[in-house]
Amino acid sequence: MEPRLTGPWTLEEARRHLDAAQIPLRLACRGPSGFPLVASLWYLHEDAALWCATRPDAAMARLLRADGRCGFEVAADAPPYRGVRGRARATLLPERGAEILERLVLRYRGSRDDRLGRWLLSRADDEVAIRLDLERLVTWDYGRRMGEG
Repeated sequence: MEPRLTGPWTLEEARRHLDAAQIPLRLACRGPSGFPLVASLWYLHEDAALWCATRPDAAMARLLRADGRCGFEVAADAPPYRGVRGRARATLLPERGAEILERLVLRYRGSRDDRLGRWLLSRADDEVAIRLDLERLVTWDYGRRMGEG
């Protein structure tokens, strides 16, 4: 099912942004106090979903297990301000944790062989994949307004 989309970009433009941006996404879910909890996570865009990985005992994993409704944003903090945000349903998949973590390390580090990559992958067997099935997307692009396009 295609996500509902609002904003200046087409669905294809939103997907291109999600594919090209090499910045963490901001993932928000409802915390135990009822207030939002936000975490920045590396992600992949694939199969009409966003994929992340985390430790199974991480606060975000515990909260998403209890309630998979979440929000996210993929946008840089520098002009021209543009990006994609939305809402999704999260599913935790322990059986895909190591695979997704390795792909994230390659995407963000370019190699498994640097110090951080080796350390992260040494813990891969205890990772859980987070699949975010996209329900709604909102795009924005202030490039024209800021004189950059």
